[in-house]
Amino acid sequence: MKYKVILFDLDGTLTDPQEGICKSINHALGYYGIEKPLGELTKYIGPPLLKSFSELVGEENAADAVKYYRERFSVVGLYENRIYPNVKETLALLKEKGYILCTASSKPQVFVEKILQHFDIAQYFTVIGGATLDGKIGEKEQVIEMVLDAVKADKADTVMVGDTKFDLIGAEIMGLDAIGVTYGFASKNELAQYRHIALIDDISQIFDVL
Repeated sequence: MKYKVILFDLDGTLTDPQEGICKSINHALGYYGIEKPLGELTKYIGPPLLKSFSELVGEENAADAVKYYRERFSVVGLYENRIYPNVKETLALLKEKGYILCTASSKPQVFVEKILQHFDIAQYFTVIGGATLDGKIGEKEQVIEMVLDAVKADKADTVMVGDTKFDLIGAEIMGLDAIGVTYGFASKNELAQYRHIALIDDISQIFDVL
């Protein structure tokens, strides 16, 4: 067993949150008289919200926009979500085989916990890692570092699994190997440009890599 610890991104890797996130972004944009087609907002799934809203409404408005976003997301958007095929079965088998599973998400940890509980997969994770609501920990590498410290993991024994360049870049910054999943919110061609040990089209294919 080369790896002992597996870090999973949440959005676009374990669950598909597109409807809830995009509608909640539009809810926030409405305060600024802006509305965008939901399909144009998928590129903002993955990066920290503060960074996304800085681009959408300007840095001076970004913090307030995050608050407006959470008005809707924390009540409704959180559950406008679906778990990807084979995720639960794969997590259960990984756990059974002795891997230590953790999340490393740019979504606030409190929301990550609620989503994992909603889909009945929280029990598979030793550490549920996510961003802090105050934004002090939000970049992918910051979350990864926090999780590694919590689980006392050796970087050489750890692999990151995610669907966007932010997952692969964060892993590289922290000196981890990374596996990209192609069914999320980045194309295979985009992911191929960043350091990875494998790209998989279904979460169950992780066993072929491990």
